[in-house]
Amino acid sequence: MIHNEKVRIGILGGGQLGAMLIRSAIDYGLDISVLDKDTNAPAARYTNSFVCGDPNNYEDVVAFGKQCDIVTIEKEAVNTEALRYLRDKGVKIHPSPELIATIQDKQDQKEFLKHHNIPVVPYVSITNKEELYNNASKLPACLKMRRNGYDGKGVMMLYSETDIENAFDGPAILEEKMNIKQEISLIVARGEDGAIECYEPTLMVFDPEKHLLDYQICPANLESEISNQAYEIAIKIAAEMSLVGIIAIEMFITDNDILLVNEIAPRPHNSGHHTIEACPTSQYEQLIRAITGFPLGDTRLNYKAGLVNLIETGKQLDLSAIVSKPTMHLHYYGKANSKIGRKIGHITITEENIDGVHAQIAAIKNILN
Repeated sequence: MIHNEKVRIGILGGGQLGAMLIRSAIDYGLDISVLDKDTNAPAARYTNSFVCGDPNNYEDVVAFGKQCDIVTIEKEAVNTEALRYLRDKGVKIHPSPELIATIQDKQDQKEFLKHHNIPVVPYVSITNKEELYNNASKLPACLKMRRNGYDGKGVMMLYSETDIENAFDGPAILEEKMNIKQEISLIVARGEDGAIECYEPTLMVFDPEKHLLDYQICPANLESEISNQAYEIAIKIAAEMSLVGIIAIEMFITDNDILLVNEIAPRPHNSGHHTIEACPTSQYEQLIRAITGFPLGDTRLNYKAGLVNLIETGKQLDLSAIVSKPTMHLHYYGKANSKIGRKIGHITITEENIDGVHAQIAAIKNILN
């Protein structure tokens, strides 16, 4: 490919994912614009082409996209009808509006996966709270809003019929409670030419109350049969969705070593942050490569890696003990109005062995507590 610095790339969403994506795009000399409602969004400081507008509003997205050659996303909550219109006008949309729309709705996402014989957690569709009561015999189960869930929001466990009273009332899916041994994520990239590259599966450990990532470790050190199956699933999903870009595929491993897809994110993902320091090509650079037609980069691990999220507690953080360590890498997002319990940054760990990663995770938790 002939490098063209004049290619104008637009990002829908100005959060920390967009900020990290811009920093990779800068290395390619690309012109990046951002659309977000918040003028203090983390990505705003990295571009002089920030547009204040709603990525979920048709008119805002169309007006923004008309100034771009390529439009991509850093969040799912975007207006796909506007993206279809822009594509018809010659703007490249990666990933496609159809892929985004399928993933925006958890039921549509599951139906797509089932249609392509990809294993998912058994579920039933729920329209309202009345239907929840009608399905009380299926409890305990996990209730998930069909749309607009994020970072554990829109997810709740229902253990008995008495829990239904406090459940959200609206379109949802009710998933069978599984005996889960591990949860992993696998990030896969696919270029315009159909080339596919996968990153090593990452083990994710969640806070059981907040449903928010506590820490992660890569590689996940899976048995070879499960690892190979995870790669096969990821490659199949990327191909069947005609992906151009990257997706993160979260999967459950049950006590019986059955692999089930939990959900898909059509964008850079928390579980891939470590690739900035640990891999030759970060997930952010990989997305830039995929959507601009460059060959996909090397995804091998140079180091064993870990990650701990920084969560807003309302207290001042003393991070000096962390930044003084050469194997710890601080990423502070600079969110202007962060809410209690939301992510405000993360710390990546790079070590020569997994034991070192575990030790550093324990050290970080001790510092933060």
